[in-house]
Amino acid sequence: MAIAWLTDMANLGNIQATTTSLPLLGWREWVSLPELNIAQIKAKVDTGARSSALHAFAIEPYRKGGQRRVMFALHPKQKQADIFIECHAPILDRRMVTDSGGHKQRRYVIETQLLIGQTAITAELTLTNRDSMLFRMLLGRTAINRHFMIDPSASYLQGKPNPRA
Repeated sequence: MAIAWLTDMANLGNIQATTTSLPLLGWREWVSLPELNIAQIKAKVDTGARSSALHAFAIEPYRKGGQRRVMFALHPKQKQADIFIECHAPILDRRMVTDSGGHKQRRYVIETQLLIGQTAITAELTLTNRDSMLFRMLLGRTAINRHFMIDPSASYLQGKPNPRA
């Protein structure tokens, strides 16, 4: 019995050593999307959401060189509808997504690089109008899995991206 307990404690120590080496995120963080020319955008970190979502309006699919692409605009800053960025990205997929209110919506899915602090990851983002939401981006568990640890009591642990970098 004592040997099993010691083995369990040793395994727990290995888990802690592995997980503490991951960067720590708060419940909200600054994110940069360099491939979309978005220097800074606030994201809500939501482990309850499977997929990540990016605010988008005026969404228009098109073809370029035989590749399916999407053009969309977004308001990068909360409560500032007069500022927008036009973005273009290849379409990865089109999926039915159920939001937190239980509403189903067919959304375009893109894949792009995210910079959070010093960590760069590639993530899938669904495009949806988030004008009524406080955050322009939702960072779901699929994107953050195995890349970060979460401290839900903290905010902006990774700092604000430098827009000139």
